[in-house]
Amino acid sequence: EKLQKTLYDGVQADIRKGTPLSDAMEDQGAAFPELLVGMIRSAEGTGSIDRSAMRMANHYTKEHKLQQEVSNSMMYPAILAVLLVFVVIFLLSYVVPQFQTMFDAMPSLPWPTTLLLGMSSFVKHYWLGLGLGIAGAVAVARILLRLPAVRLATDKLKLHLPVIGKLQRKICTARFARTLSNLYSSGVPIVASLKSGRDTVGNTYIASQFDEVLAQVRAGSPLSEALGSVDGFERKLASAVMVGEETGKLDDMLASISDSMDYEAEMATKKMMTLLEPVMIIVMAVVVAFVI
Repeated sequence: EKLQKTLYDGVQADIRKGTPLSDAMEDQGAAFPELLVGMIRSAEGTGSIDRSAMRMANHYTKEHKLQQEVSNSMMYPAILAVLLVFVVIFLLSYVVPQFQTMFDAMPSLPWPTTLLLGMSSFVKHYWLGLGLGIAGAVAVARILLRLPAVRLATDKLKLHLPVIGKLQRKICTARFARTLSNLYSSGVPIVASLKSGRDTVGNTYIASQFDEVLAQVRAGSPLSEALGSVDGFERKLASAVMVGEETGKLDDMLASISDSMDYEAEMATKKMMTLLEPVMIIVMAVVVAFVI
């Protein structure tokens, strides 16, 4: 709260000096999103700051709600996954060694038992190295994901995975449509709106295709045709834009499709959860049953 007070005191001080609101917000560094600053700057020229501010408030409220739904939906599977790891470690490091003496007295053992005993011995004697290895693998993976080429390939894979890919496409489409709707409704030129929309998609693979989209729009191609060529957007987006172009109500159609995609993303998240929860429980039961 103290940091927020300092931030808004700085904005207020700049405004009292005669600085435009957009410039005062921009002077606060990365505190305000570029999209919000751009919308306020555009609204200052048309005298519609109040409407633009309310529109962006709704935009960020919906964005936050969608992010919370996705993160909350992944919490339960994540807890089950962590619990599964600890259960396996406990079984291999404590339970299985209790039967080692009995197994040593047997002339031969079936391959599942031999495999389990080998895993148990490895975990018991090399648990520190195993933990360091996992931590190292996670660190290396995080570093690799920062590389543009790896990030691009990963983002493309996300869009084409079963179940998860469908959810990702709906979320990216909803973000783009909502941003484009807000900007276009505020009188921002379509090329500038597309550039800002590209930056809010949250997927580098989709964003990488926008150079071609912008080139087509500048060449006079319909927006629906340009967006229809993007791999990663739901086909409904291009169809809605086409209807908006034909009826002259593109802003209304963009608002409608963004609301529709928000709802579908919410439903897809719930469906994914419905599938993930029993799958994780079954996996845990299979692992425990194998040990038994």
